[in-house]
Amino acid sequence: MTERFDLIVFDWDGTLMDSAGAIVRAMQAAARDLGLPAPSDERARYVIGLGLADALQHAVPELPAADHARMVERYRHHYLSTDRELSLFEGVEALIGTLAGRGFMLGVATGKSRLGLNRVLQHTGLAPYFHATRCADECFSKPHPAMLEELMDELGVRPERTLMVGDTTHDLQMARNAGTAALAVSFGAHSRAALEAEQPLDCLDSPSALSRWLLDAV
Repeated sequence: MTERFDLIVFDWDGTLMDSAGAIVRAMQAAARDLGLPAPSDERARYVIGLGLADALQHAVPELPAADHARMVERYRHHYLSTDRELSLFEGVEALIGTLAGRGFMLGVATGKSRLGLNRVLQHTGLAPYFHATRCADECFSKPHPAMLEELMDELGVRPERTLMVGDTTHDLQMARNAGTAALAVSFGAHSRAALEAEQPLDCLDSPSALSRWLLDAV
């Protein structure tokens, strides 16, 4: 199956890095700091992958517009207090290195800020493997197709030769809107049932299954 593709674009949180739980906890703590009802785990998980502004608006609808900047600051405070403890899913470093070694172009399309993505790319050592990346503070947020469209334009790859890999329905809907194929992983933010409803090529339940899917076909 992978022989169909020249470019593989990965979401970051919940797909390559085991960070969905930390995002949920930071969102809930930030809401409590402002005296607002903390979103449920389910509600907070749903917005993972969106740009931070959109995510907070949906997760904490009670948030007054005047408090938005403070909510963002509190979220970042709580998330950054633990982000050095977060790790890539097992096998991800080897997977990315192998794909790069086999000649695939690799990209990232993420709800992270540019500063946040650059920090984790350097911290994990994966920065050299990715040919291009897009973040939510420099593009329209998912599920708008802009991130994928800009990556394909930059790297000169057609939609039919591009695969998006992600753990949320936002990733899969972005892929559909951009005209690319999509592969889902159910070990991140969204449930298998929600992901399968978007009809990806496959829905994989573990990082090892993702590695097998991407590597065994080439």
